[in-house]
Amino acid sequence: MKTTVKNCLTLALAVSVSLASAQTVRVGLAYDAGGKFDKSFNQSAYEGSQRASKKLGVQVKDFEPSDPSQTIQGIRSFANEGFDLTIGVGFANNASISQVAKENPDLYFGLVDDVSPEKNVTSLTFSEQEGSYLVGYLAAMNSSTGVLGFVGGMDVPLIHKFEAGYTAGALAANPKARVIAQYVGTTPDAWNNPGKAKEIAGSMRAKGADIIFAAAGGSGNGVIDYVKQTQCVRAANLPAGVRFASNNFKAVKKSVAYTKACTGNTRPMFFIGVDSNQNYLGDFDKNPATMNHALTSMLKRVDNAVYTLINDVKEDKFKGGSRVFGLKDGGVGYAVDQYNKALITSTQVAKVEGIKAQIISGKIKVPSK
Repeated sequence: MKTTVKNCLTLALAVSVSLASAQTVRVGLAYDAGGKFDKSFNQSAYEGSQRASKKLGVQVKDFEPSDPSQTIQGIRSFANEGFDLTIGVGFANNASISQVAKENPDLYFGLVDDVSPEKNVTSLTFSEQEGSYLVGYLAAMNSSTGVLGFVGGMDVPLIHKFEAGYTAGALAANPKARVIAQYVGTTPDAWNNPGKAKEIAGSMRAKGADIIFAAAGGSGNGVIDYVKQTQCVRAANLPAGVRFASNNFKAVKKSVAYTKACTGNTRPMFFIGVDSNQNYLGDFDKNPATMNHALTSMLKRVDNAVYTLINDVKEDKFKGGSRVFGLKDGGVGYAVDQYNKALITSTQVAKVEGIKAQIISGKIKVPSK
């Protein structure tokens, strides 16, 4: 049989495509409660995987359980299909990831926010207390009342790290500051109950809190909604022993809605975002030139951690065990952008950067509980 040059080229191209397909790294993500687009923790993981898809050419598939009991099914389906890497997003997925990893010692797995005992699992954890210390410091420097709120999602040690760092940072900036902390609940539903978080925010405002940090996943949207609804704290409604001690944002241009709703002796309310940069969510009038209601966001770079792990698999450098991401390696931080640059002065940024350097050097020890 005669073989033409054209046929040879076609065959070579087919073989090339086949080899490329065989070498494509496949990654599966199983999300935590709150959903892929929670504008927070899960979404950050999703964004890291999408960056890997675009930059590294990996194939990404994800699984959103409608019920926590379904998670192991999704993780096992990735393993059964021979996915090179399967990542469980959230400590609640530890048992499922560990079980399926044990069943498939030849495959790679990742776990965000907890540590698995299995050798073929890379556990990605963060020094959340370090980033929380910085936003707590900023909150105390800018609070008009000296009363700060902390809304946690599920009452677990992981979120206690956020609370501990936030409180320590606030007291370092202002020893007279008071932090009121409350959790949404004790079950996974606490990550997706914005109604309860909104109620908590209301109770904190009644106690004088003008800045509230929510480390609560999807529930944090309830805090944001409450701040949007109320916008400010009134002197007439402050409880006994609480008064306005500063007015840092007097010269910041306000929205028409704010000016109308917050007449008389008032001070603005702010939330502090978490995990992803949520500053844009405080732009209630869609005008960055007017006062934003997100003071800042505590960045937990789940996206960077997920991307790094996928890249390790892509480059055949996977290594099981624990990896901790903190201030030193950009794993946590705080956000200053077009939305809040009018709120946080250059002097404050310089101060916080100095604090950051002291944490990295070990001069400042941030508590984790």
